[in-house]
Amino acid sequence: MKPLSIDFFQQPTLELAKNLLGCFLVKETKEGIASGYIVETEAYIGPGDRAAHSFGNRRTKRTEIMFEEAGHVYTFVTHTHTLVNVISGPAEQPEGILIRAIEPVEGIDLMHERRGMDNLKNLTNGPGKLTKALGITMEDYGHLFTKPPLYIASGKIPENISTGPRIGIENTGEAKDYPWRFWITGNPFVSRKG
Repeated sequence: MKPLSIDFFQQPTLELAKNLLGCFLVKETKEGIASGYIVETEAYIGPGDRAAHSFGNRRTKRTEIMFEEAGHVYTFVTHTHTLVNVISGPAEQPEGILIRAIEPVEGIDLMHERRGMDNLKNLTNGPGKLTKALGITMEDYGHLFTKPPLYIASGKIPENISTGPRIGIENTGEAKDYPWRFWITGNPFVSRKG
């Protein structure tokens, strides 16, 4: 699989969030390669989005990468889980897209081993689950998705895309209702049905 070029990431955040669906998310490690189709994403459009880490142009050590050009990797830890985001939008316009779920394709045995479970459906159907299964860590922070070890490659274009409110952001005022979560309609690996 060949990584997508940086040009792919140079599109408006909401469009990119939809166009990432069906792409391959690939992580190469010394244990092997693990990958899957991206089946669910969430867009965060700061600084006006109260749910975004960059709301109000908040610039911290953690969010610094959000101010870089589109295509960078933004990883952060929440509740002991590492989550992975694609930086979108132009430099100095901190926007990002959370990858919420993937459909496992390559390295499934390795994913089972990392997650300590046999249930294929629950292997990668959540943002913390997929990073553990693929071996994505804080060491990936700041890299580009255009080259190994963590990259995005073209896959298959979904027939139908559903949209709805984002998940787990109840304390963000009106932002909790923005329909900026996108998923491949009917895919069994989506984290939560819409």
